Amino acid sequence: MYDQLTASVVGCGSGGSLSLEALSASDRFKLVAATDLRPDVSAAIAAKYGIQTFTHHEEMFSRCPTDVVCVSTYAPTHEAVAMHALKLPLKGVLVEKPLADTVASGRRILAACKARKLNLAVPHGLLVGETPMEILSRVRSGEIGALKLVDIQVAGWDIINAGIHWLNYFVHLTDLEPIDYVMAICDASTRTYRDSMQVETLGVTYVQTKSGVRCVLNTGDEVRTNRAGKGTVYRIVGTAGQIEFWGWENGYYIQNAKFPMGTVLTPVQLPRSGHQRHLENMADMIDNGATDHSVAESSLFALEICEAAYLSNRHRCKVTFPLEKFAPIEPSDWDPGQAYTGVGGGRDGRKL
Repeated sequence: MYDQLTASVVGCGSGGSLSLEALSASDRFKLVAATDLRPDVSAAIAAKYGIQTFTHHEEMFSRCPTDVVCVSTYAPTHEAVAMHALKLPLKGVLVEKPLADTVASGRRILAACKARKLNLAVPHGLLVGETPMEILSRVRSGEIGALKLVDIQVAGWDIINAGIHWLNYFVHLTDLEPIDYVMAICDASTRTYRDSMQVETLGVTYVQTKSGVRCVLNTGDEVRTNRAGKGTVYRIVGTAGQIEFWGWENGYYIQNAKFPMGTVLTPVQLPRSGHQRHLENMADMIDNGATDHSVAESSLFALEICEAAYLSNRHRCKVTFPLEKFAPIEPSDWDPGQAYTGVGGGRDGRKL
């Protein structure tokens, strides 16, 4: 048997709602408090869950400290809220993805948790769902041959707020292989913002690992996916087959030696949500006195790719890894596609 862990949630938007539902559904936790800046939201949460609510996290931490805190505010505020939470005698903390709005901020959160030997959950649902985990197992066991290309198409979302999920899954498909470089181009014509971040209207992010595995991520307000009726398409291509799945849907398409004509497989899906699974995995580690930061580390790895994509677009160059050693090139007047005048330097591509 185990004692219930008391838990609270900071921020009751979409991510916070997932944590609230997960905590209330799990017998491993006792949900006791939540905070949201909007008084009407706090009142609705209090009525729904029968818990204390507050309109500022510092007041909640002072008056109602808990074993576990879920930080579900917007990414630019994650570090400040998480650092306040870490002043409590916590047993674990969950921070929504992206872990932070910058890699540097995410590193500080992770370092602080490691310093306290505190488990940090980052709820990437693809790392606990039946469909994506079965796909991951098939890819790693070689059922589609050597991995060569991952094509991701995400309609209505952006690199950092949703691309972080898909890129995190990509780095797991490659067993966290080091990245060689990232290149990206972003159209910003509609001045779109989402979840407190300025984001692209339409973007293409190209990632290449050291061994040459490619990932192409298509994001933006009006991405046209090439699978009818699917808002998200995730296609994994190997030397001996391919697998395709569709975001959070259960089931996937596979074509390989066993299924030469292709077939759709649908794993049995258990009722627990991704947030509940991540939280209960953390509860297991707390009970066993263990710590594991591998999910948080892979989330930070994916955040590096996101940041590299925006840096690439900003500086109009490829961004090499490791990211902390990247230095932007000097602005250039070289205009690919224009006639070469014979002056202005350069190098003859025929002689490379």
